[in-house]
Amino acid sequence: MAWEKFNPNLAAHDLVQDMKWDPKLREEFKRDEAAVLDRYAMMPEERRAIEARDFRTLYDLGMHPYLGGQLSRFIWGNDAGKGAIEASNKLVASLQGHSRDIPDS
Repeated sequence: MAWEKFNPNLAAHDLVQDMKWDPKLREEFKRDEAAVLDRYAMMPEERRAIEARDFRTLYDLGMHPYLGGQLSRFIWGNDAGKGAIEASNKLVASLQGHSRDIPDS
Protein backbone atom coordinates (compact mmCIF):
# COMPACT_ATOMS: atom_id res chain seq x y z
CA MET A 1 0.00 0.00 0.00
CA ALA A 2 1.33 3.40 -0.90
CA TRP A 3 1.30 5.78 2.03
CA GLU A 4 0.01 8.57 -0.19
CA LYS A 5 -3.30 6.66 -0.25
CA PHE A 6 -3.58 6.45 3.55
CA ASN A 7 -6.81 8.09 4.70
CA PRO A 8 -6.91 8.59 8.48
CA ASN A 9 -10.58 9.59 8.22
CA LEU A 10 -11.95 6.19 7.17
CA ALA A 11 -14.68 5.08 9.55
CA ALA A 12 -13.33 1.53 9.22
CA HIS A 13 -10.33 2.64 11.29
CA ASP A 14 -12.67 3.60 14.12
CA LEU A 15 -14.52 0.29 13.76
CA VAL A 16 -11.31 -1.71 14.12
CA GLN A 17 -10.04 0.34 17.05
CA ASP A 18 -13.39 -0.01 18.82
CA MET A 19 -13.47 -3.77 18.25
CA LYS A 20 -9.87 -4.04 19.41
CA TRP A 21 -10.79 -2.73 22.86
CA ASP A 22 -14.37 -3.99 23.21
CA PRO A 23 -14.92 -7.76 23.33
CA LYS A 24 -18.70 -7.26 23.42
CA LEU A 25 -18.54 -5.32 20.17
CA ARG A 26 -16.48 -8.10 18.56
CA GLU A 27 -19.10 -10.65 19.60
CA GLU A 28 -21.90 -8.46 18.29
CA PHE A 29 -20.01 -8.03 15.01
CA LYS A 30 -19.94 -11.83 14.64
CA ARG A 31 -23.68 -12.09 15.35
CA ASP A 32 -24.98 -9.05 13.48
CA GLU A 33 -22.34 -7.39 11.38
CA ALA A 34 -24.81 -5.09 9.61
CA ALA A 35 -26.05 -3.62 12.89
CA VAL A 36 -22.50 -2.82 13.96
CA LEU A 37 -21.59 -1.32 10.58
CA ASP A 38 -24.73 0.85 10.74
CA ARG A 39 -23.17 2.74 13.68
CA TYR A 40 -20.26 4.02 11.62
CA ALA A 41 -20.43 6.82 9.05
CA MET A 42 -18.79 4.86 6.27
CA MET A 43 -18.62 5.76 2.64
CA PRO A 44 -20.80 3.34 0.67
CA GLU A 45 -17.78 1.78 -1.07
CA GLU A 46 -16.02 1.38 2.28
CA ARG A 47 -18.94 -0.56 3.74
CA ARG A 48 -19.37 -2.65 0.58
CA ALA A 49 -15.69 -3.56 0.71
CA ILE A 50 -16.02 -4.79 4.31
CA GLU A 51 -19.16 -6.76 3.50
CA ALA A 52 -17.51 -8.27 0.41
CA ARG A 53 -14.26 -8.96 2.30
CA ASP A 54 -12.50 -6.91 -0.38
CA PHE A 55 -9.37 -5.72 1.38
CA ARG A 56 -7.78 -4.52 -1.85
CA THR A 57 -10.54 -1.93 -2.16
CA LEU A 58 -10.20 -1.02 1.52
CA TYR A 59 -6.47 -0.40 1.03
CA ASP A 60 -7.17 1.56 -2.16
CA LEU A 61 -9.56 3.72 -0.13
CA GLY A 62 -6.79 4.36 2.39
CA MET A 63 -7.06 1.64 5.03
CA HIS A 64 -4.00 1.46 7.27
CA PRO A 65 -2.29 -1.92 6.67
CA TYR A 66 -2.02 -2.71 10.37
CA LEU A 67 -5.71 -2.06 10.95
CA GLY A 68 -6.63 -4.01 7.82
CA GLY A 69 -4.77 -7.01 9.21
CA GLN A 70 -6.62 -6.65 12.49
CA LEU A 71 -9.97 -6.42 10.70
CA SER A 72 -9.18 -9.63 8.83
CA ARG A 73 -8.58 -11.41 12.13
CA PHE A 74 -11.87 -10.12 13.55
CA ILE A 75 -13.67 -11.42 10.46
CA TRP A 76 -11.91 -14.74 9.90
CA GLY A 77 -10.49 -15.74 13.25
CA ASN A 78 -8.48 -14.12 15.98
CA ASP A 79 -7.23 -17.08 17.95
CA ALA A 80 -3.62 -18.16 17.91
CA GLY A 81 -2.83 -20.90 15.44
CA LYS A 82 -5.33 -21.93 12.77
CA GLY A 83 -7.64 -18.91 13.11
CA ALA A 84 -4.84 -16.39 12.72
CA ILE A 85 -3.30 -18.31 9.81
CA GLU A 86 -6.67 -18.59 8.08
CA ALA A 87 -7.26 -14.85 8.51
CA SER A 88 -3.82 -14.05 7.07
CA ASN A 89 -4.32 -16.36 4.09
CA LYS A 90 -7.73 -14.86 3.31
CA LEU A 91 -6.39 -11.33 3.65
CA VAL A 92 -3.63 -12.09 1.13
CA ALA A 93 -6.11 -13.76 -1.23
CA SER A 94 -8.36 -10.71 -1.06
CA LEU A 95 -5.46 -8.39 -1.80
CA GLN A 96 -4.64 -10.53 -4.82
CA GLY A 97 -8.18 -10.12 -6.12
CA HIS A 98 -9.56 -13.50 -5.07
CA SER A 99 -12.08 -12.22 -2.50
CA ARG A 100 -15.06 -13.76 -4.29
CA ASP A 101 -13.47 -17.18 -3.89
CA ILE A 102 -13.05 -16.86 -0.12
CA PRO A 103 -15.91 -18.37 1.87
CA ASP A 104 -16.62 -16.89 5.30
CA SER A 105 -15.84 -19.10 8.24
